[in-house]
Amino acid sequence: MTVFDKITELEQVSSYSKHDRIVQGVINTINEKILSPGDTLPSVNMMIRSLGFSRETIIRGYRELISRGIVESRNRLGYFVASGSTQQLLKVALLMYNLDSFEEQFYRNFRKTLGEGINLQVFFHHGNIEIFETILQRIRRQFGMYVIAPIPHPRSKELLNTIARNQLLMFDRYEPIDGVFNHITQEFERSSYLVFEQLVNEIRTFDEFIFYHSPDSLDPKEIVTSFRKFIKKYRINGTLLREFVPGTVEKGKVYFTLDNFAMWEILKECKVKKFKPGRDVGILSHNDEPAKEFVGITTYSADFALMGTMAAKAILTNEPIQATIPTTLTRRNTL
Repeated sequence: MTVFDKITELEQVSSYSKHDRIVQGVINTINEKILSPGDTLPSVNMMIRSLGFSRETIIRGYRELISRGIVESRNRLGYFVASGSTQQLLKVALLMYNLDSFEEQFYRNFRKTLGEGINLQVFFHHGNIEIFETILQRIRRQFGMYVIAPIPHPRSKELLNTIARNQLLMFDRYEPIDGVFNHITQEFERSSYLVFEQLVNEIRTFDEFIFYHSPDSLDPKEIVTSFRKFIKKYRINGTLLREFVPGTVEKGKVYFTLDNFAMWEILKECKVKKFKPGRDVGILSHNDEPAKEFVGITTYSADFALMGTMAAKAILTNEPIQATIPTTLTRRNTL
């Protein structure tokens, strides 16, 4: 048996692209001791003649094997088996919004579950599509796995389509792209509506339900749909405002915001005006975190720690995953 045989026999795996067959074929050759560390791999030209694959496909396959630490390239000498351990030094790129406290929960569990045998590099796009594109262009084909929190933007699909499906794991938000791909994400529209329904009796004790949402923000627009549907069905006096204006907090209102800065400003104003949260005003926040637990803010949130653990396990086991993390309402003092 040769490396060509191991690559060719993977043709029967319908889900494998030519790129996948090169990578997995070489790995199988090493696992079965057909090739050992230090052995020479076929040149790109030999691969082209024997397999009929394009030069770009073969080079891309070798680059992934190099990124995993399985193969090494020696100047003018060719490609060589670098290690008999095909699992070592998988390079993972983690592309996040920023390091908010709830995203930090994802990162901590993701890093811990991956363990020390994985080379992890972290990047932040801050919800900026230009930065997102620049990062993806810079790190393209340099990693074995790309774990990405996508931006809800018309260009996201085009940019994500540049990543091989077997190398992509989408987390946090779900953005539809072509083909079958791995994702561990949260859902906003139905889950938000169900949370509002669970809180309907508490909300009814106040005169008005105010939701701050700017159409220009990255906040999920699905929540706006849920809010409007809820106040219409339950005949709640609800108002949608673009942003919180300091000095406007009043008794008898429920304030709902996804903006942590606005939430803390509302709390500060309550303290100044001697309003008791939960009695004089209601406060609801999205995305739970330790500071909100400490203060007693009522929240609803996906479990980002669980999301991080699941993402790492999917990478370690190389098992396909398409999961939606449940949203949980946590009742505290403010509503």
